[in-house]
Amino acid sequence: MLQFIGGFALAGALLGWGLPHFAKTSWPAIWSVIGTVSAWQSLGFVALVVTGLGAYTFTLTGSMPGLSHLRALIVNVCGSSVSNLLPAGGALGMAATFTICRSWGFTRRAVSTSIIVSAVWNTLFRIALPLIAIVLLTLGRAEMPRIMRDAAVAAVASGAAIVAVFIAVLASGRAATTVGRGVDRMLRPLTRRRPRSMSVDALVTDLRAQIIDVVRTGWFPMTMGLVGYFAFYYLVFLAIMRTTGVELFHGELFAAFAIGRLLTAVGITPGGVGVTETGTAAALVAWGAAPAEATAAVVLFSIFTHLLEVPLGAIGWLAWSMMPKTPAPDDEPAPSVP
Repeated sequence: MLQFIGGFALAGALLGWGLPHFAKTSWPAIWSVIGTVSAWQSLGFVALVVTGLGAYTFTLTGSMPGLSHLRALIVNVCGSSVSNLLPAGGALGMAATFTICRSWGFTRRAVSTSIIVSAVWNTLFRIALPLIAIVLLTLGRAEMPRIMRDAAVAAVASGAAIVAVFIAVLASGRAATTVGRGVDRMLRPLTRRRPRSMSVDALVTDLRAQIIDVVRTGWFPMTMGLVGYFAFYYLVFLAIMRTTGVELFHGELFAAFAIGRLLTAVGITPGGVGVTETGTAAALVAWGAAPAEATAAVVLFSIFTHLLEVPLGAIGWLAWSMMPKTPAPDDEPAPSVP
């Protein structure tokens, strides 16, 4: 409860004071720019966002064979709505994904594999975004603010470590066992009083065969799904920037977009709200964008890509509640992998 209250309080403080302060503008000026956006333009932004969410279904269907694109869209918006409402809501979003997919008859192993593989694929793309941004900024002879550059380096380093562990688990059964036992030792003090049916060691080894199979057959649709998702979201970003009158070099705009995607992972506020907008607006202003116009664009982008997922999630939960449920089977023994 304290984390919930503290996360919302911090988000409110960052939006109410931090955003206009660091972007060197005021809320009256920001709202004045937002008021110039027409309903038709807003509908265009919504259409691009929904198309991006549709593209992401290829990532989910590729990571979970047998999942339809409609159900992938439902599970995505339901999980995202939960994640965006609560500080550190990622765990609750995964729990929602697990519950929904199990109700459709998918095994625990299939759902767990999808969550792991799609998370790693997302990490790979979040590593790539700042690297591409740095190259584009170099071509445009613009400098990334030092704090943003440090954040990008930290994100790349942490993401690379996650991917390295994932690759090691896939490449070697011994590495999978080592990782599993290491996590087991870390969790033992927390779970000493709760008997577990399966250790993390056994779970990692058990999932390894299916993860390898999913990556082998699903890597292309998963990759194309994320390419489409980020491409359409960047189109939304560009369209909003042009609508509010922000005129910057494409490299700077892409870098600001990449910064925002990195900062959404900051778990101290719900979905990184406040942190994301403040960091992105500060970067745009540092590169020469008009403060009120740039900040208004960042706020609009957050509304259409972050807040919009809450009502979409409500629709998704309603759709799920009306869909037929299938008893989830027990997991079959996993095939051995050398």
